[in-house]
Amino acid sequence: MYKYEHTTTVDADIDSTFAWFEHEGSFRRLMPPWEVAEEVRADETLEVGSQRVFRFPMGPVKMTWIAEHTAYEPPHHFADTMVKGPFWSWNHNHNLTHSNGTTTVVDDVTYQVPFGPLGNLADTVLGGMLVRGRISRMFKARELRLQRDLGRHAKFSHLPRKRILVAGSSGMIGTQLVAFLDTGGHEVWKLVRRQAKEGANEISWNPDKGYLDSSIIEGFDVIIHLGGVGIGDKRWSKRRKQAIRDTRVNSTTLLSKTIASLENKPEVFVLASAIGWYGNRGDEELTEKSTSGEGFLPDVCTEWEAAAEAVEDAGIRTVYLRTGIVLTATGGALGKMLLPFKLGAGGPMGGGKQWMSWVSLDDQIYAIHHLVMNEDSSGAYNVTAPNPERQKNFARTLGRVLRRPAFVPLPGLVIRMIFGEMGEKLTLESQRVLPIRLQKAGYDFVHEDLESGLRDSLGMWRSI
Repeated sequence: MYKYEHTTTVDADIDSTFAWFEHEGSFRRLMPPWEVAEEVRADETLEVGSQRVFRFPMGPVKMTWIAEHTAYEPPHHFADTMVKGPFWSWNHNHNLTHSNGTTTVVDDVTYQVPFGPLGNLADTVLGGMLVRGRISRMFKARELRLQRDLGRHAKFSHLPRKRILVAGSSGMIGTQLVAFLDTGGHEVWKLVRRQAKEGANEISWNPDKGYLDSSIIEGFDVIIHLGGVGIGDKRWSKRRKQAIRDTRVNSTTLLSKTIASLENKPEVFVLASAIGWYGNRGDEELTEKSTSGEGFLPDVCTEWEAAAEAVEDAGIRTVYLRTGIVLTATGGALGKMLLPFKLGAGGPMGGGKQWMSWVSLDDQIYAIHHLVMNEDSSGAYNVTAPNPERQKNFARTLGRVLRRPAFVPLPGLVIRMIFGEMGEKLTLESQRVLPIRLQKAGYDFVHEDLESGLRDSLGMWRSI
């Protein structure tokens, strides 16, 4: 039997800290950002007998973990045990104490690795790296998320909680945004394209058929639209490009016109956009005052933002998120780059002189929250870190974080042959975008430099 203990100190009172754990979204926020975990079910309580179920990949198969809560003594203690999962046993106690304005959370875990003595021997031979190293990384990620989330919520704790509707809630950004907003005490609903689940905070719509019942979206304080098929998921055929355009423009048009017609209009409408709005601009420093570019992506982004015209005309505060490359190990550009880099086959693409404007996933989430809660924020905002990097420096930094060489070049001709127009536009074009308006709005970045953002996204901190 093994024991593991991790201590986290947060600048928050014990009641607020315990309340954060009690929200359903905390389960998603506590998942390590590099784990491709699928949440199956999460009961809306930590009380004894409640369960949380998720699946995660372990080699070629998906493993199910069922955690059942076994103790509940707010605001000082709760506990859970593994009913089903990869360990022979796992018992996790969360102990909270408060002193001098801060709260200390002690995670006390007792576990037994699988396969009994054989599992113990394997773990010992590997110096604890097999299990204990993974556990240490997981709890470091939990510590950082708890500290940061509570800090971001505290900044706007004096304002009333919001009733928020999110379209695109199942995507890479939407999943984390919904969880974060929930832990802040907001009432969060999802606008989904499928049949709404009974008893869940979900509302159905069908933008492909132009269907949205205006009566059921009355009374929301905030409406956020993040929807649209993935730009970098597939090669761009004529049909795919049409889908990229239509899923964004048509759905935004439907939603904005419906919002404008409401009797009880929202305070703010937030629309996802992208730095593709600027096009290929070489070394030019791009701010929100810069003109739009030329080509497919600038045209789509221009139409996308223009589709919200009805909302602005109705006098509703409107925010456009021109987002850069979001750092996450579970998808997007970074997710696609990881395998070759881990194999030591990574390096600069197309010469590496092009600029990459990136943002960490947490900064993406926190920036949206900041713009929603800051009543003076409206218009377009570049959601990118203050320090974009040339692609060759991005590759070099990723290699250093992964402790792998990063000198194998990938010529632009090869990228065009393999990925077509999609690869050319997303990897070879240059956009040096700066978040001027976001910083002027008072937003403080968690990750201003690329290395810290990558280390957080991959769980590769120097101290672990």
